[in-house]
Amino acid sequence: MHANVKQNLAPLINPGLKLACSQCNLRELCLPFGLSETDMTRLDHLIGGGRKLKRGHHLYRAGDPFESIFAVKAGFFKTDVLTEDGRDQVTGFQMAGEILGMDGISTEVHACNAVALEDSEVCLIPFTELENLSSEIRTLQHHLHKVMSREIVRDHGVMMLLGTMRAEERLAAFLLNLSQRFTARGYSPAEFHLRMTREEIGSYLGLKLETVSRAFSRFQDEGLISVQQKHIRILDIRRLKTLLAPPDGRIS
Repeated sequence: MHANVKQNLAPLINPGLKLACSQCNLRELCLPFGLSETDMTRLDHLIGGGRKLKRGHHLYRAGDPFESIFAVKAGFFKTDVLTEDGRDQVTGFQMAGEILGMDGISTEVHACNAVALEDSEVCLIPFTELENLSSEIRTLQHHLHKVMSREIVRDHGVMMLLGTMRAEERLAAFLLNLSQRFTARGYSPAEFHLRMTREEIGSYLGLKLETVSRAFSRFQDEGLISVQQKHIRILDIRRLKTLLAPPDGRIS
């Protein structure tokens, strides 16, 4: 293993911890349906042990050699890049059941940093071995392509946010997206805790901190949400969706 990778893994604790994919309660989010018991066993053997990171520690840094992708088993991450003027630009937030590390596939070095926003756990998936296995298991190969496509679609969605939406629309889209992702994991769609700061939200949405704070205050004043520090409760999800409604007023 490359020395930089070893250094990055230093803050990880319990590196030997492992729970088989076949027994993980997130398998429906991470893995394709239809794998046979034999194929699932092969995948279990491929995936490295679970690793835990303390809040604020890096999973990897921009410029580190790319060797693995990571499935988030528990916790919350942000990815960011350093801009030319020295600012940290947040490029995404990842939660349990999502994949980190695919930024390194094309160049074989990571293009961004991945930082734990709370105590978190990931499963390490060696990418070369995953490619080899997916060439033999078509269901796995198809799922890998779907995951990559989802990342492309997500990037396009962020571009739409930054290019066409007003501040309130961007924040509404962000909260509704979190709501949908928490729902997919069996949590409440209307009540959740923000792991990121408002400054990090602003960086992701292309907004100043003051603009994000004003938008939160406006949503609360209008009865759309209730805010207690980082705890969010969506009081009127339909009205929140109307901010994103097309010109004809229809809401999906």
